[in-house]
Amino acid sequence: MNIAGDSVAAMIERWLGQFERALSNADGPGAQALFHPECHWRDVLALSWNIQTVTGAARIEAALQLHQGQTRAHHFRIDHARTPPRHVTRAGTDAVEAIFAFETATGTGEGVLRLIPDNNDDDKFKAWTLLTALAELRDFEDRIGKFRPSGEAYSRDFHGPNWRDLRTSAAAYTARDPAVLVVGGGHAGLSIAARLGQLGVDTLIVDRHPRIGDNWRRRYHALTLHNQVQVNHLPYMPFPPNWPLYIPKDKLAGWFEAYAESMELNYWTGVEFRRGAYDSEAACWSAELHHADGTVRELHPRHIVMATGVSDIPNLPDIPTLSEFGGATVHSSAYDDGEAWTGRNVMVIGTGNSGHDIAQDLQSSGARVTLVQRSPTLIVNIEPSAQLPYALYDEGPVLEDCDLITASMPLAVARKSHILMTAKAQDLDRSLHDGLRRVGFKLDFGEDGSGWQFKYLTRGGGYYFNVGCSDLIAQGKIKLVQFSEIDKFVAGGARMATGETLDADLIVLATGYKGPEHLVRKLFGEGVADRVGPIWGFGDGQELRNMFQRTGQPGLWFLAGSFTQCRIYSKYLALQIKACAEGLLPLARAPR
Repeated sequence: MNIAGDSVAAMIERWLGQFERALSNADGPGAQALFHPECHWRDVLALSWNIQTVTGAARIEAALQLHQGQTRAHHFRIDHARTPPRHVTRAGTDAVEAIFAFETATGTGEGVLRLIPDNNDDDKFKAWTLLTALAELRDFEDRIGKFRPSGEAYSRDFHGPNWRDLRTSAAAYTARDPAVLVVGGGHAGLSIAARLGQLGVDTLIVDRHPRIGDNWRRRYHALTLHNQVQVNHLPYMPFPPNWPLYIPKDKLAGWFEAYAESMELNYWTGVEFRRGAYDSEAACWSAELHHADGTVRELHPRHIVMATGVSDIPNLPDIPTLSEFGGATVHSSAYDDGEAWTGRNVMVIGTGNSGHDIAQDLQSSGARVTLVQRSPTLIVNIEPSAQLPYALYDEGPVLEDCDLITASMPLAVARKSHILMTAKAQDLDRSLHDGLRRVGFKLDFGEDGSGWQFKYLTRGGGYYFNVGCSDLIAQGKIKLVQFSEIDKFVAGGARMATGETLDADLIVLATGYKGPEHLVRKLFGEGVADRVGPIWGFGDGQELRNMFQRTGQPGLWFLAGSFTQCRIYSKYLALQIKACAEGLLPLARAPR
């Protein structure tokens, strides 16, 4: 890329100056001329108080004019404390990329700008993608660094309660309600509670498991994370630098306990949230909490954050004649260990990550395993193919810069990037795929070849990171049959269309989970579910539906996704809740 002697930094500063003048001069030249014909602006709360993407120069200019009068964005400049402006390749396109800072009427902002030459306008460098994101609310900064706490709980009052006394009292909620109730204490719940705590928002996590970390600790014995340690940090407390590349489930569970203690999170274990009803006059919830000892407590938070994951309710499909099976049947969520099935016949129905991992665990325990495929599945080797989307986190920028760059990718550009990565993964994994095809495994690579991550973002599954099970299938050590080849289930297993009986003592249903809408309907009722609408996936828009931001139901929020997603978007969700508490933002999203 030839910049004709101009420095990258000078080019960025010039564009930011022109952009600021275009924003501030209502009667002068607009911002449209600064944007490339193929362009996207993603705003994360900074100007619109929404998470939204606008595509096309004319639409971007109109949207900027709509919001600028209220937000008064100004003082755009390169943030010299962060990764310097540089040449990058994103989604196969060479660009100049820079992190910048700015101010608004309510706080400070940060963003990412990418410039590419416009071949139809003398190769002038124009904005291809622009991110504007709210970084902090003025006067409500995170309580870290120079803003770290130094109040009553940390004093040396020899006659009063000490830190532990005050923590115990705060977590009991005997005479008050939390401002925010977080339902679910996994990485999503921990992330949002930590963010809210640093903003001074009184927050309580409730989780039905008896111990913090049990959502990982109680899963099957061999489970280890499928992506690498550097992308999975929680907010404020990165994993120690000597941690393994792939974190074992029990190590992660122990970290969750340490994290909750270190971040001073109020966390009730053995508590199930069973019902929520909203009082629109009081602008708060009635939340019914059932403790393991049988007691019931009702709290009245102003906000409820559902942090139970993309999926929570096991999907148990109505499989004809399965009730005729005489052995044991268990959903993958209840599977523990393969040792009890040594030397016995097991059928695993479902070929996503859980189905493959359980099949491999059973096979390694000496069981005779048959994997049943219901639909084509995307397969990628865990290294290097499955790690390609995380290459940014190995490039050198610090974690906060990587997260901001990740957030800056509009849907269209991210999709193009994943199509390219999926094509590369297919080349890398060609011999594995050929071996799977030879035994009848049906492969797919996502819509338009967009890969495993878009499968996750649209449907929450449908892929497997190969850590050895695919090799066992290709070698015939784990038998493969297609669900369509099964005529019916019988007492001793499955009767095949050929007349052969496939023996089974156990059937594991690795059939996934129902969507989050089912849980909302169950816990909050039809009215709330209808006001919220679909959750997760993209629908007709360029953002995940009803995730990380205000919904049609006041005071109800959703946080889910990978460790990376929850680390990034817990910040923006927390800023919105704090803004609501301070009267800067209405509780409910305006109808669209």
